Amino acid sequence: MSNLVIVESPAKAKTIKKYLGKDYEVVASMGHVRDLPKARLSVDIKNNFAPKYDIIKGKEKLVKELKGLAEHSDSVYLATDPDREGEAISWHLAYILGLPEDYCQRVEFNEITKSGVENGMAHPRAINIDLVNAQQARRILDRLVGYKLSPFVSQKIRRGLSAGRVQSVALRIIVDRENEIRKFKPEEYWSIDAKFIPKGSRKAFSASLYSDKNGKLKIKDQQQAESITADLSDAEYTVSKVRHGTRKKSAAPPFITSTLQQEASRKLGFQSRKTMKVAQELYEGVELQGMGATGLITYMRTDSLRISSYALGEARKYIEGAFGGSYLPDSPRVFKSRKNAQDGHEAIRPSMPSLEPDSIKSSLTNDQYKLYKLIWSRFIASQMADCIQKTTQADITAKEYTFKASGYIVDFPGYTALYVEGRDEAEEKSTQLPPLEKDMPVRCKELAPNQHFTQPPARFTEASLIKTLEEYGIGRPSTYAATITTLTSREYVKREAKTLVPTELGEVMTELMKERFPKIVNVKFTAKMEDELDEVESGEVQWNELLGEFYEDFEETLKEAKAEMEGVKLKLKEDETDIVCEKCGRKMVVKMGKYGKFIACPGYPECKNIKKFVEKTGVSCPKCGGDVIVKHTKTKRVFYGCSNYPQCDYVSWNEPVNERCPRCGELLYRRKGRKPTLYCAAEGCGYTKTEEK
Repeated sequence: MSNLVIVESPAKAKTIKKYLGKDYEVVASMGHVRDLPKARLSVDIKNNFAPKYDIIKGKEKLVKELKGLAEHSDSVYLATDPDREGEAISWHLAYILGLPEDYCQRVEFNEITKSGVENGMAHPRAINIDLVNAQQARRILDRLVGYKLSPFVSQKIRRGLSAGRVQSVALRIIVDRENEIRKFKPEEYWSIDAKFIPKGSRKAFSASLYSDKNGKLKIKDQQQAESITADLSDAEYTVSKVRHGTRKKSAAPPFITSTLQQEASRKLGFQSRKTMKVAQELYEGVELQGMGATGLITYMRTDSLRISSYALGEARKYIEGAFGGSYLPDSPRVFKSRKNAQDGHEAIRPSMPSLEPDSIKSSLTNDQYKLYKLIWSRFIASQMADCIQKTTQADITAKEYTFKASGYIVDFPGYTALYVEGRDEAEEKSTQLPPLEKDMPVRCKELAPNQHFTQPPARFTEASLIKTLEEYGIGRPSTYAATITTLTSREYVKREAKTLVPTELGEVMTELMKERFPKIVNVKFTAKMEDELDEVESGEVQWNELLGEFYEDFEETLKEAKAEMEGVKLKLKEDETDIVCEKCGRKMVVKMGKYGKFIACPGYPECKNIKKFVEKTGVSCPKCGGDVIVKHTKTKRVFYGCSNYPQCDYVSWNEPVNERCPRCGELLYRRKGRKPTLYCAAEGCGYTKTEEK
C-alpha cells in the first residue's frame, strides 16, 4: 500500500474505493477527530482566543489506527467534505498525523462519480487556512456565547437550558410572529360572487364583483352587500370586454440547500434534519444493482446555482430523447445566485442526469427514492421549455357594476410535464371560460354575498422559517437543520401539525434575551456577523480580531445582566402541575434534571419530595381503563403504553385518540403524515377518515 485517502464516512469510503482501485486504501475518520472538549470552555480568551483542542472521547483507538496507516503510506490524501467543516476536519487530521503543511494533499469531490473522483485526485492542493479560520471563528464564537450565556439563563429560568447565537435569533423570529398573531384584529369584509351562463350555452362560469361607477369596490359589511345584491336582482348582464392573452411560466432553478429543505418539507413532509441525512446518503453513495456503490447527487451543502457544462449537456440530451425537441429551449438556462452566495460548489443536481429515479428504485430506500426523484425532477425541469398558458379575462357589466372573470388553459406544458414547484399557499387551479364575445348577454344563475375576515400572518413552518432565515442572511446552508432541531429538542418550540409554535419557555427565554442581550437576538446584528465570518473565509478579516470585537461588548453586557438580576428567578406557568405534594401540601412543579423531566416539590430544600414525570394523553386504556401515557424507547422514539404496566401490556406506536370507531366501537388511532388520518385497528374493520384540522 502506498496511497492513503481519508474521508469522513464508511459509505463514502466504499464508493471512492471502487473508483480508485487496489493501489489506494480509503478509510473513514467518522467525522471530526479533534474538537473543543465539552466539559470546559476550552478557549484561552486572554491568549487571543486560542482554542484548546483534544481528541474526541472514544476516538483514541481510531486516531492510533490512522497514524499507523499514514506512517506506512507514501502519500496521504485528505478528502473530507468540500466545505468549511470538511476543511477543518482535514486540518485537524493533518495536525494529528504530523503532516507538514507543504506536504498536505487536500482533494475535493463535488460529486462521487468516476469522473468526479478522478478530477479531484488530479488536483490536490494545500489546506485552505482561511476556510479553517472561518470554521474556527464560528465554532469559538458559538462556544463563547453558549458556555457564557447558558449558565445565566439556566439560573434565571430553568436548569439545563442553552442559549445559542443563531438559535436565539431564530427563536425570536418565531416568538415575534406569535405575538403578531395574538395582536392581530380581524377586519370584516364581503365579496359578491356570481355564476353566469352565456346565451346558447349550458356551461356556467364564475365571476366576482370588482367595481362600481366610482371605481374598485370595497364592501365593508352585510348591509352594504345586501343592498348591492338587491340592486342587482332585476339587472341584465352583458359581456362588456374580453381580453385574450398568452403567458409564460419558467421553471424554478435547481436546488440549493435551503430550497431543497423547503421543498422536501412541502412535498414530502420531511423535517430539515431528515432531508440532510438522506441527501448525505445519496451524495456518499448507494449500492446500486449492477453498478455497485454510486454517488447519486452532487454535494448537498451549497448556496450556488451554478451548473457544470457537462451536466447541462447531459440534461439537454435526456430532455430531447425523453420529451422531444419542442421541450428543449434554444440554449441552456443559466441561473444567477443570490448576491452574498459563496458559490463554492454547483447547485444540487443528479451526478448522472440520465439516471432516472424509477430505474434504480429497487436499490433505494423509500426516503432515498423520494428525495432523489425530487432532486432529479427539479434539475431536469430547470432545463426544459416554458409552460405556455392561454388566458382569458372578461368584464361582465350590469347597471353601474362590473364583475370580472378570468381563466386559463395550458397550451403547452413545457417543464410542468415533469415537475411543478410546491407552494406554502394554495395553488391557482386551471379554469377555462366558455367562448365569450363583447356585447354578449349572459344570464345570472347565482348571486351570493359572502362574508370574510382578514387573516393573521401564518405561523412558521420549517420551510417558511428556513426561507426567512436565508432572506435575513442568518445562518448558512449547514446550519438550518441543526438550528431547528435544537429549538424543538430543547422545548423552546413545539410542532403543531406542520407549524412551529413557541412554548412558554421559548417566549420567556426570548423576552429575557431581548431585554438583557438585545444584540444577540438582533436580526441585523446576527446577519452582519455572518457576513464578517464570510470575510474571514476570504482572508479580509482576522478571525481573532473579529472575536475580540464581539467578546468585549458581550462580556460587559453579561456582567451587567448578572448584577442587575441577582436573586431574580423567572417562573413559568407551564411548570406547575395539579399534583399536590402529600408531604407539605404545595402544588408540585416540573423540573429538568440530568436524565430528563421529573416532578418535584417547590419547597426544596425544606421538602425534598420528588416523583417520576408522566405525560398523560387523556385517553383511557382500552384493556384495563388505566391512563394511556407517552413513553420513549432508548433511542427516544415515542410510543404509547398503559400506566399500569407491567400488570397491563397495552402498547401502540400510533397515538390513540378520544374517539370511537362508528363501525365497531373500538378506539381510534392517529396515523401521522402530510394528511393526519384516524383509523381503527380492530381486525377486519378497516375504518379510516382524514382528520379535520
